[in-house]
Amino acid sequence: MSPADFIPVAEETGLILPIGRWVLQESCSQLRSWQEKLNLPDLTISVNVSGRQFLQADFIPQIQQVLAFSKIPAHCLKLEITESVLMETAVSVTEQLEQLRDLGIHLSLDDFGTGYSSLSYLHRFPVNTLKIDRSFVQAFSQDQTHIVKAIVSLAHSLTMDVVAEGIETREQLTHLQQLHCQYGQGYLFSSPVSSDLAEAMLIKAPWLPS
Repeated sequence: MSPADFIPVAEETGLILPIGRWVLQESCSQLRSWQEKLNLPDLTISVNVSGRQFLQADFIPQIQQVLAFSKIPAHCLKLEITESVLMETAVSVTEQLEQLRDLGIHLSLDDFGTGYSSLSYLHRFPVNTLKIDRSFVQAFSQDQTHIVKAIVSLAHSLTMDVVAEGIETREQLTHLQQLHCQYGQGYLFSSPVSSDLAEAMLIKAPWLPS
């Protein structure tokens, strides 16, 4: 089932909160298992966090609890948030981001370029990574190329990483490499897989220690 089908329902009913907490716990526990089993202590994992989840009063204690339980280093956890979260005017948003930064957690801005982006927010908040929305990658036009190039340049000038979403063809990958985009994700690399298959892929990875 596509997340587009069940995430809106989870948001409306409030179930996104227990689901989000479970996803964090399971993701960090699985990461710790891979780090130990495969001798990859610096392996990282990215977890999407909804705006509703992020704005909970006890969100930071939840993160601290998950890190303590899973015993993964904080810098190995990357939280992906949307632009709408940054646009919240509440002071608590700034405080939440600063506390996460102080813990050592990395922050990614998801689907960048499709929301209400504000350069002042990028400058103020401790975001580590910009993720270029798949809509700019799926069919490269001249205008889209200019936009992607601008996002990449902006990210690099702010010492951020850049990840392109939705890469499905070699042509798209080559184009993004020519634009100096550092990282990518999409079906060209892999469709969604189970933890067992993901582990098998990690075992075959060329960087795995002997």
